[in-house]
Amino acid sequence: MSVLVAMSGGVDSSVAAFLMSEKYKNSCHGATMILFNACSNENNINDAKAICERLKIPHSVINYEAEFKKRVIENFIETYERGGTPNPCIECNKYLKFGALFDHAKNSGLNKIATGHYAIIERSSSGRYLLKKAHDTARDQSYVLYVLSQKILSCVEFPLGGMTKSEVRNLAAQLNFINSNRTDSQDICFVPDGNYAGFIKNQTGKNYSPGNFIDTSGKILGVHKGIINYTAGQRRGLGVSAPTRLFILKIDPESNNITLAPENDDELYFKSVKLKNINLIALDKIENFLNARVKIRYRQNEIPAKIFQTDENNLAVEFQQPQLTPAIGQSCVIYDDDYVIGGGIIAEACK
Repeated sequence: MSVLVAMSGGVDSSVAAFLMSEKYKNSCHGATMILFNACSNENNINDAKAICERLKIPHSVINYEAEFKKRVIENFIETYERGGTPNPCIECNKYLKFGALFDHAKNSGLNKIATGHYAIIERSSSGRYLLKKAHDTARDQSYVLYVLSQKILSCVEFPLGGMTKSEVRNLAAQLNFINSNRTDSQDICFVPDGNYAGFIKNQTGKNYSPGNFIDTSGKILGVHKGIINYTAGQRRGLGVSAPTRLFILKIDPESNNITLAPENDDELYFKSVKLKNINLIALDKIENFLNARVKIRYRQNEIPAKIFQTDENNLAVEFQQPQLTPAIGQSCVIYDDDYVIGGGIIAEACK
């Protein structure tokens, strides 16, 4: 058995590489993926390479910039232009980290891939592979991994799933890894300054015209800076004076209007969402309906819901309690206790 470890140059993937090198001895390889702007990846590549030298395992660099642009960046831009809110990490996991990298490993004669994600894979008595929350719930990344297929789950290891972040850092320090104290990235990797609108303008060369903030009756409340600067449910940075806090209810790219509503307005709350591009992990198909808990944003708590499968590629999710403006383009992930049932992309929010 042999394994290819995805190494970003950070502490998590470095410790994952150490654990895999201990487990697979001479059959462990490290690989760093260049996804965007090769020049800015130089320090990460050097750190990953240094760790591999310490571990006495081979290290390679694979350039996936073209695939990343096609699969992740173009979707990121198009979703914002349609008034939605993308989650590029999920697209990257699906197509790059557990898509292209998996194919590269197989073509290189390696049986498995491993990453520094915080999640756990188990195999049920029926032989089905299950995705479970990490032991460190504060670090759990199961939300962004719901897209993994049974084929991928059967060939993936998450060696950090049973560890806490502090344990990972302590082990890296004990091993004298050069990156043991590196801070974690908090932003999307290709927009490190968090200026999504600026990134989109730079990539497209377009000017996104200002438009009107309106209320639910159509009254103009102010002027916005272009729809790519905003997301559904946003309340900060609107620049509109009002006696009560305002939230973004709707972004309409056709009219270039953004509809606002005051907090506690029933218009802001939705009873259900429709999901597209679904992936089910714990079962092949939802028969009749399923009572479960869902997350409609990465940092949101789980909420009770009833799940219906409408066809092979779509789900309907009915919330037990109406939810504040689900964002089109975000993922809704379904849980049964600590296990991921599956999920999909929010295509529509319904009253």
